[in-house]
Amino acid sequence: MANKYLNFISDEHLFSCIKNLHNSYLKAKANISKKKFYNNKIDTIKLTFDSKFNNLDEETLIKTEITRQIDKSINNSIGTFHEEILGGILSFERGNLSGFDIKALDDTLFADIKNKHNTMNSSSAESLFQKLAQYADTYKKAKCYWVQILAKSSFDENWKGEINGKEYSHSRVYKISGDRFYKLLSGNENALFDLYQILPKAIEDFLNQKEHSQKSRNSALNEITESANESKRKILDEITFENYSYYLGFDKLK
Repeated sequence: MANKYLNFISDEHLFSCIKNLHNSYLKAKANISKKKFYNNKIDTIKLTFDSKFNNLDEETLIKTEITRQIDKSINNSIGTFHEEILGGILSFERGNLSGFDIKALDDTLFADIKNKHNTMNSSSAESLFQKLAQYADTYKKAKCYWVQILAKSSFDENWKGEINGKEYSHSRVYKISGDRFYKLLSGNENALFDLYQILPKAIEDFLNQKEHSQKSRNSALNEITESANESKRKILDEITFENYSYYLGFDKLK
């Protein structure tokens, strides 16, 4: 039976990847209690500007801030999603904390995947180059890749240059953009674009087939609203009081 969505992974594997990412979203939302929301001090002065300049009511303002906090925890999960998709392509597998993210079953390719091009400092880059070079030296037929899913251009080239004041180069260590890596593994020139195009429909179908879609247990907004009602403060004043009541004058918020 032909695949409905993509020609380089099965529909079942695609749904499995979507399910895992969906669970990550649910977990991130569930973790945002009022206590968690307050872990990093809320900048209520910025929120005041946001509310006035962006014309946001207090509930929308807090939902936006909660979403921002959730986004921080989701970023790693997006990288994992790409690893899972690519690991489902015939003749390749995912590393699962084995020191690499993707490898060819015949040991002719090893790859480390970063979702964005700017996620590493110089020390991390140096460490990654050394790791990839070690794989290349151990497996004489292997090409080893630093994959940037979201890169500033489309490329597939030897990774060489100065890192931390040292010159690095290896004939079989490469850096490659996400579109080129998807093409390399799948044999489909537009594989990443195809994934992008089918995702909305695939996600809809996944959510529709779930008998009971798990709802977010995010409690931060409810908890803050309840305490604001009890104290008879506006929501933003309640957040400010609960974060900065020990600051001079802030204990007077009513």
